[in-house]
Amino acid sequence: MSLPDYKSCGKQSSTAVLQSPVVQLNIGGRLFCTSLNTLRKHPDSKLADMFSGQPKLRTDPEGRYFIDRDGKHFGAILEFLRTDRLPTENILEVHREAVHYDVKPLVKRLEENPQLFGELVGRQQFLSRIPHYQESTEVLIRIARAEAIAARHSTILICVLRTEEDLAFYDNAINSLEADKESVVTFGPWKAAPSVADLLDCIRMDIERQGYRVTIQPHSRDKGFLSKSYDCFYKITFTWW
Repeated sequence: MSLPDYKSCGKQSSTAVLQSPVVQLNIGGRLFCTSLNTLRKHPDSKLADMFSGQPKLRTDPEGRYFIDRDGKHFGAILEFLRTDRLPTENILEVHREAVHYDVKPLVKRLEENPQLFGELVGRQQFLSRIPHYQESTEVLIRIARAEAIAARHSTILICVLRTEEDLAFYDNAINSLEADKESVVTFGPWKAAPSVADLLDCIRMDIERQGYRVTIQPHSRDKGFLSKSYDCFYKITFTWW
């Protein structure tokens, strides 16, 4: 459990973990009290290793063992170690912490959760088949931020190439645009069942997880083209305020 009072557990010496079954922790400024047995419950975990043998951690000014990591979700780790109870909220974040501390039983059970199973086995497996997906998403955000000066919205064009056949028409499609061709971010092609709509939803989800507000719409087939219209273009609009 997290401690509301910084001094509620008192000061402990740097060797207290060897002498007392009670351990006081400072994880990124969040304070916890737990037992040594709880921390060592899964001996092959990184967390257990931190408190096996001689202490491997620094202490804060009050003598609490200090882990330089965000402690927001560490309480969920402790709850599982104490009771085997799984969290019902912030599943992705708790999973990340469980991986960091290498608490394998918790990692395994979280990955069986429908939400995480869909993310890791479904969505991430799909995205791994799209060339340079992560890099393209980062470029998209950088362009949007560069165009945000004194404006409420930034609108960026993306070109989605579902198949190798779409890729063959890429040059003609790009050359048909009146817009700045250097600002068009391209995704695809890929060899998997999910559709263009699925990819666009993934892009939206990943951008929104970083705190941005975005909408995605097809680029007009009637405006913005010099000649033939193409249906592989979409506009992503960032709303800044």
